[in-house]
Amino acid sequence: MTDAEVVRFIYREARLLDEKRFDEWYELFTDDGYYWVPLSPGQTDPLAHNSLAYEDKLLLKLRIERLKLPTAYSQKPQSRCLHVLQAPEVENAGTGYLARTPFIYTETRGDESQRYAATAWHNLAVVGGTLRIRLKRVDILNADSALPSIQLFL
Repeated sequence: MTDAEVVRFIYREARLLDEKRFDEWYELFTDDGYYWVPLSPGQTDPLAHNSLAYEDKLLLKLRIERLKLPTAYSQKPQSRCLHVLQAPEVENAGTGYLARTPFIYTETRGDESQRYAATAWHNLAVVGGTLRIRLKRVDILNADSALPSIQLFL
């Protein structure tokens, strides 16, 4: 894989989220993949401390399925989101890649809107010749502040 392919992968991942193509996004993860949003800056362990989110593939699937339900009242009206990414920085990490991508995330629902500055860290593996997410960590700049509920995925 080239750095350009890794960068395209990250831009595609953000687009899938923005277009609410959550099932396709889910398939980007390895079987042992995790999605992690730490609660505090510099948090090093998702198990020893609380996190805003720490979800394996099963929990991701459950959340995606909940968003599809007509009884998901937190989605009336439905949330929409947009990721505005800076260019990802890519490092070869031996058997995979590590990418750092600062971004601005906006989520709206009805007349409400919330914005976050964050950095995404993608730990990527090559599985069967295809890039997959082993770990997506999202460090929200002010994660230790009182935040409203984030409905979708950063």
